Amino acid sequence: MTVSVDQPVADFTAAATSGQTVTLAALKGRQVVVYFYPKDNTPGCTTQGQGFRDQYDAFKAVNTEVIGVSRDSLKTHENFKAKQGFPFELISDKTEELCEHFDVIKLKKLYGKEYMGVDRSTFLIDKDGVLRQEWRGVKVPGHVDAVLAAAQALNKG
Repeated sequence: MTVSVDQPVADFTAAATSGQTVTLAALKGRQVVVYFYPKDNTPGCTTQGQGFRDQYDAFKAVNTEVIGVSRDSLKTHENFKAKQGFPFELISDKTEELCEHFDVIKLKKLYGKEYMGVDRSTFLIDKDGVLRQEWRGVKVPGHVDAVLAAAQALNKG
């Protein structure tokens, strides 16, 4: 079953950078931004991650945790995180379990070739574990600001 707005998100457990295991249940009481991106060290994904990094203090100020997810390995994630100075964890979803749960695997085209890939998407989960907003087919410019504004508004509510 995939997630839907205004419905509780089922708990998940996933391996993340810094030797962490992330569970949604452990984040109860905080808002959570889960953003899915196609691949570490690519221009769009780097720019998006840098946006979340640069606004990280603003997210923390409104009790919001940021977590990035892709199908890359933990080793690749560790290198990407260190190189970019990301203060948040990255989840390795090699099995695509989280990708399927959030329904972000889509048919994509690149240079005329079709393949199944991660559709850049972001999800805002409230402090009670309910999905409050989703962005699918994300374009990087301006996206982090929109997510931050939504997190700030949700925190006030």
